[in-house]
Amino acid sequence: MSAPLSKPAPVRVAIGLNAVLAAIENERPKVLCVRDGDHFLGLPYGPFDPEQHRTFEIGLRDWVEKQAKLSLGYIEQLYTFGDKGREAPAAALAGSGARDRVVSVGYLALAPEPVAVGAPGAGWRDWYDFFPWEDWRDGEPTALAEAILPAIDHWTTASPDDALNRQRRERARLAFGLEGAGWEEERTLDRYELMYEAGLVAEAARDRGRRLVAAEGTGVDMISDHRRILATAIGRLRGKLKYRPIIFELMSPAFTLLALQRAVEAIVGFRLHKQNFRRSVEQSGLVSRTRQTAHETGGRPAALFRAKRSALKDRAGKGLAIPRMKLAPSVPSGPTASRR
Repeated sequence: MSAPLSKPAPVRVAIGLNAVLAAIENERPKVLCVRDGDHFLGLPYGPFDPEQHRTFEIGLRDWVEKQAKLSLGYIEQLYTFGDKGREAPAAALAGSGARDRVVSVGYLALAPEPVAVGAPGAGWRDWYDFFPWEDWRDGEPTALAEAILPAIDHWTTASPDDALNRQRRERARLAFGLEGAGWEEERTLDRYELMYEAGLVAEAARDRGRRLVAAEGTGVDMISDHRRILATAIGRLRGKLKYRPIIFELMSPAFTLLALQRAVEAIVGFRLHKQNFRRSVEQSGLVSRTRQTAHETGGRPAALFRAKRSALKDRAGKGLAIPRMKLAPSVPSGPTASRR
């Protein structure tokens, strides 16, 4: 009589905590990363321990403290990432098994500057290193027109299923602002996911068991699905600028209106109309002029402003107007689309 077959171990759910800590330095948006030597692996992360952590947020703060030796200030929950297979193959958490389903709870944290990191395994990195196609401040990114969009165009016609090709083309049109749709900065995640599905980023090759090769101009890869989490955070932050005064969490206590404009431009990835932006800020009721001035490069002393804390509380649903420059090529309104 043959021995009964043993049942496979049950699938358990392992909860991971991920932090996207953003700051701005010299007009560059920076994100805190963990690293091995000079190689940046991904975002600070670790497992949720229900015996040690009363809440997810406490657990996250604990992991960031351990990995980067710094304490988080402003923080909000970003998203819960639980799609099956999203963690393959590198999101195995300490204490989890090979069959465990890893669910990540992402958080967005903001700091007024990239504070010193006390751990050798952590450091700050420009988030456009991971998403170079998202930065239009100097015009349309070269890699977008020369490499990414041609590859996306090929992908939208590669399936024998015409209906699937039409669906892909419509997603690409909206994500990349093609055929007059217009570039929407909040669609950061949509663009990355399309590039992942089209096999243009290194994570796609890795998760399919292939050699880690990425198309030109598609940025630095990250472990697990950390680049997807970062894309979600960037899109969320870009959108929230318009309906919440969250930008002031990234500013020093006193700032010039030009510094505020440059901070917004760093986040959204395109240039703003200076006069219209200044007018909208001064009329928003969110800032007050101080009696101090600061010297800005190439100009006369500029007035320093502060965020009005009372206004920030009273107008929790109010953000800043973001008037784009209307002169090409500074405006990401889909100039490539006109050539397609």
